[in-house]
Amino acid sequence: MSAGDGERDRLDRLIAAEQDERRRLALFLHDGPVQKLSGIALMLDAAAHLFESGRQDEAQGILATALKRHRETIRELRDLSFALEPVVLRDQGFAPALRALAEQIGTAHALRIDLVLDAADGLGKTTQVALYTILRELLEQSVRRGPPTRIAVAIAGADDGGVVATVADDAEPERRRRSFEVIEERVRQLHGEVEVLAAEAGTEIRVMLPAYTAQR
Repeated sequence: MSAGDGERDRLDRLIAAEQDERRRLALFLHDGPVQKLSGIALMLDAAAHLFESGRQDEAQGILATALKRHRETIRELRDLSFALEPVVLRDQGFAPALRALAEQIGTAHALRIDLVLDAADGLGKTTQVALYTILRELLEQSVRRGPPTRIAVAIAGADDGGVVATVADDAEPERRRRSFEVIEERVRQLHGEVEVLAAEAGTEIRVMLPAYTAQR
């Protein structure tokens, strides 16, 4: 395969990954918040009709249910917004955002997440968002695969000036390469490499980014 063919193949994978992500978001919005908002609108119409008919108690009950579902929908949309780009990442930076994510996942699943973020301050803005997304997916994979009792996340500098991000857990070793295909594609977009090391004690994933990518 020529260099041109390799580049076209990489671009094809990138386009496919972006299309898959847009499709996933569209399905989530259609099957989740959009459907719920449509249902809430129907409930409000019914409540208005009941009020006009003098059936106050029934109308109040429907309004209470509609309000509950409305709040749930707001929560779903807020979670989606946080997943796309957390406010803390934009306002406070990479390390605080990763600490907040670790606290959230650790509390939700009763597990310990250790963080060593020695090289986090040297990351460029674009790489911060991309690497945060990669690490979030790796943490979620660890929980789905295990669940583990402990996860260790480290951001360290490499000898060539790049960055090495490591996620290690004590969950069942990963034997399915397919679950890492999305991660590998995202790392390739950053011109980096991924290593997956499975052992009896768990799984370790290393994401290695070159200096020119880590700093942009």
